[in-house]
Amino acid sequence: MANKLVIDIETVGVDFDSLDETSQKQLENYFSYTSKDDEEAEGKKDKLGFWPLTGEVVVIGCLNPDTDKGMVFVNINKTKLPEEIDGIQIETGDEKQILELFWETAKKYNTFITFNGRGMDAPFLMIRSAIHGIRPSKNLLKNRYSSYQDYDAMHIDLADQLTFYGAMRKPFSLHFWTRAFGITSPKEEGISGDDVKRLYTEGKVKDIVKYNIRDIRATAELYKRWERYLSF
Repeated sequence: MANKLVIDIETVGVDFDSLDETSQKQLENYFSYTSKDDEEAEGKKDKLGFWPLTGEVVVIGCLNPDTDKGMVFVNINKTKLPEEIDGIQIETGDEKQILELFWETAKKYNTFITFNGRGMDAPFLMIRSAIHGIRPSKNLLKNRYSSYQDYDAMHIDLADQLTFYGAMRKPFSLHFWTRAFGITSPKEEGISGDDVKRLYTEGKVKDIVKYNIRDIRATAELYKRWERYLSF
């Protein structure tokens, strides 16, 4: 029987000016090459949280879609958070500590569910863990195709599954998919991933946690639709 865990992370990037001169130059060249104009290239300096070499994990949300029980690990020590938010247990620590807590939790599960987790969440978690000297307890990137994955670490990336591994060319965001299936979008309360760094800097960590909880619950509901109607 599958023990399932929905995963979603929130990340923040370092300040661009804190990077060494060589790193800044390489990123500026990349931003310039991948942008249509200077304004767009400049704006990408605030999006360093998309990469594990220029960002860190601030929240890891975990939810069992069958029981609606879960836990959120939060990278914070200074601000006290309640032990539970919206019915989900909260654990805090620095980034290394919450990564250790996550992988210890992951040992109990054999099926992991994400939305675009192969492109973001899984590699981010695994690389940040390695940087901290932590060996992941599960390989969440063993093989893209579910039929070739290990039984003890099945990774169902709904962004892959709902587009039939890219056969549907435009992938669409989680917001679009939840709206199409009549599920409450995690962005309906006006917060998106673009707001996470600002909120984290302002100390509004509880708002990030609540957004993350909406994300994992929306992903869980979307998974149930996929499992019932589209999994074969």
